Amino acid sequence: MTDGPIPRIVLRGGSVVGEHDTTRADVLVLDGRIAVVGEVAAEPDDHVIDCTDRLIMPGFIDAHSHADGLLTGRADDAGVQRALLRQGVTTIIAGQDGVSYAPGDGAYATEYFGAINGPFAGYTGGGIADYLAAIDGSSRLNAAVLIPAGTVRWEVCGRSQEPADAAQLAAMAELVAQGMADGAVGLSTGLDYVPGLFQDADEIAALCAHVARAGGVYVSHMRGGYERNAAAGIDEIAAIAERAGTASGAPLAVHVSHFHADADIVIGQMDALAARGLQATFDAYPYIRGCSLMSMPLLPPDLTAQPVDDVLVALADSDERERLRRDWFPRIDGNPSLGPDWPHMLTLAHVPAAEYDWTHGLKIAIAAEKANTDPISFALDVLAATRLRANVVMAVAHERPASELAKIFAHPSHVAGSDGIFIGAHPHPRARGTFSCYLREYVRELGTWSWGDAARHLSRTTADRFGLGRRGVVEPGAVADLVVVDPRIVADRATYAEPLREAIGIDDVLVAGVPVLAGGELTAALPGRGLRRDALDREDVV
Repeated sequence: MTDGPIPRIVLRGGSVVGEHDTTRADVLVLDGRIAVVGEVAAEPDDHVIDCTDRLIMPGFIDAHSHADGLLTGRADDAGVQRALLRQGVTTIIAGQDGVSYAPGDGAYATEYFGAINGPFAGYTGGGIADYLAAIDGSSRLNAAVLIPAGTVRWEVCGRSQEPADAAQLAAMAELVAQGMADGAVGLSTGLDYVPGLFQDADEIAALCAHVARAGGVYVSHMRGGYERNAAAGIDEIAAIAERAGTASGAPLAVHVSHFHADADIVIGQMDALAARGLQATFDAYPYIRGCSLMSMPLLPPDLTAQPVDDVLVALADSDERERLRRDWFPRIDGNPSLGPDWPHMLTLAHVPAAEYDWTHGLKIAIAAEKANTDPISFALDVLAATRLRANVVMAVAHERPASELAKIFAHPSHVAGSDGIFIGAHPHPRARGTFSCYLREYVRELGTWSWGDAARHLSRTTADRFGLGRRGVVEPGAVADLVVVDPRIVADRATYAEPLREAIGIDDVLVAGVPVLAGGELTAALPGRGLRRDALDREDVV
């Protein structure tokens, strides 16, 4: 049962969730695909999964994940995969926020984004084809990948903060074209991160022309924050799509990463994209607080763009620390997303320095008090001790109730993305709770979604937007990425206080027709694959 697809698997006695209704039916799986939805006669050698009183749903697709390098058969990765599967996630979309391993040797991603994605032992360098090959047969889950525009720029322009010249732009465009040919589903930018911060709309549009020609998606962590600043970010996305469409002669679909703002802002801006004739979707998660690199809000971008050793020299210099205190931290106090209360809004999630291990789960203000120092000095000390590889959970000034989030999640262009970061001793609970939180709170408790709505938002729309083949439905001919849900008890258990608790209510999961979670425990099977866009439209590809 662990070496490949079982000849006949029957999910018996459950109810199949369709887009518009839920129907009592068995599901027969043959050779990795759904063969029958309906009454299935028993045969002696059937492998039967008893689904009595449970729902059979399409495997969920995490539209924004940072588990890029955690999908191998290594023992260290098993806990991450179990946490995802227990939420029903069978596919992730990696390469987010403009920074990931490929193309190149992965060194920049490991250095700059080490506190987000961590290292990837399975990737030894190369390009998108090599990343996808490293997933094949080594994971319990599937992964599609976006070409990270920041990594592309890094490979060509290094640490330059200047606009790319013609030769550099041509070299970057070649990397993007090759990445799309290798099977990437699109291109991502992280315009608040380095070096994405230094990419202008013209540069991005030139890269996106190759994405449009290949039928891919432009995915953006917008510039300048979200919330009340969202209109400027959306306008830039639209301008990039329009310029790329003109240059390529093909429309460019767009997707907004982790769109957090008041419901009227989100809905208004998504409707504005549609009014400009753009195919647009967005992902969001059912939490208010965020999570990111500790260095991003607390150090100037021109400093974090420098080699880490140079940054550490600066942080050890008393004059430079005083300059930061005098000139930089007042800007943080004036940042509408943080403000002067930032020491009380940032909780230490990942602090990879033995002398600061005691700080996990503490707000910076409290940790600084325990260390008998002030928050600025403490923050700079932690960044230096961790070589900038710390991350934080970020509170917001005004938390939105579930009823406000429900309005956002009801929009037809919404899909689920956890933005899950698994690196850290005290991570954000969204990594282990997002998809089960949706089912518990927005289906069972609030009734905002039907089960069919959940299948659409958590799976089908994402599969359609990113061209993931016949996934996202429980229908004959579809790939048998399937989850069995107990609707009475499915729930997230991870909280801000206890973020490592796994979800409950999903104990059986199949990927490509192979059980990877059985009775709540991992099997030894590794049927996951790197999903290549150019192959996904072929019926013979699972």
